[in-house]
Amino acid sequence: MKKRFMLGVVIFGAAAAAGLLFASAAQHTDSASLPTHVADAANGEVLYHIGGCISCHHPPKDSGADMALPSGGTPFVTPIGTLYPPNITPDAATGIGAWSDAAFVDAVQHGVSPTGEHLIPAFPYISYGRMKVEDVLDIKAYLMSLPAVSSPPKPADVPFTWVVRRGLGLWKRVAQLPPIEPDSSQSASWNRGAYLVNGPGHCAECHTPRNLMMVMDQARAFAGGPHPEGRGEVPSLRDLIGRKKFTDAADLATGLKEGEEGFYEDLSKGGMGDVQQNIAKLPDADIRAIADYLSTLK
Repeated sequence: MKKRFMLGVVIFGAAAAAGLLFASAAQHTDSASLPTHVADAANGEVLYHIGGCISCHHPPKDSGADMALPSGGTPFVTPIGTLYPPNITPDAATGIGAWSDAAFVDAVQHGVSPTGEHLIPAFPYISYGRMKVEDVLDIKAYLMSLPAVSSPPKPADVPFTWVVRRGLGLWKRVAQLPPIEPDSSQSASWNRGAYLVNGPGHCAECHTPRNLMMVMDQARAFAGGPHPEGRGEVPSLRDLIGRKKFTDAADLATGLKEGEEGFYEDLSKGGMGDVQQNIAKLPDADIRAIADYLSTLK
């Protein structure tokens, strides 16, 4: 009887382990499932800027590399270890030059590398996963238009990396968010702003608190939270007008465009300086759209 019980435990444990391994496996995009799309590099450039890609993927300042190109390598210190954002220029050997469209979509929207590894979500693919696939392909088209830079990747300095990456397969199933749908009761500008903020802009990734599983708490979206690098708190984006941070949506749009140069000092703190400078590169209509949306958060 005891032997049968132990055998049952072993069988159950093996089945559970196999189930967890299956559930945590990386899911790949089938090229045939991608929409027929003529990539628009100009739209990709806009989304690249709102996505703040250069803020994470720039080279180290002392490397001598062109700081305007996303060749990666600058350490990104997090509570779980140090990450080194990779080269996303079109270099075939060390960048994304040899990536297929499906591989790029996998990385950006599903957090899966071309080699099948789960990417650590300092890369905000939970938010990028809410984007239109066509927009993701437009970003790739823009990146492929940049000069190629040879910059070999550096592995993450994270303890038990394999275990962490494998566990992310399960985490993604809980953290995943639905696509962004237009709100028919709101203006076209508001809907554009909602898409830019919640998708490519990934503002919620820093400005939303997380639960014990490190999943964004949607009930407290944009209410502020711990700084991702462990440096204090990220402020709330709720009720910016009511709290007199800005007088109205137009004032917020001006702040997003001008930042510290326009004497909006609060937009230069805690990493927001880089964010503001990226937003300033957007068309005025998109900056106003972002302000229209943010000014309605309660």
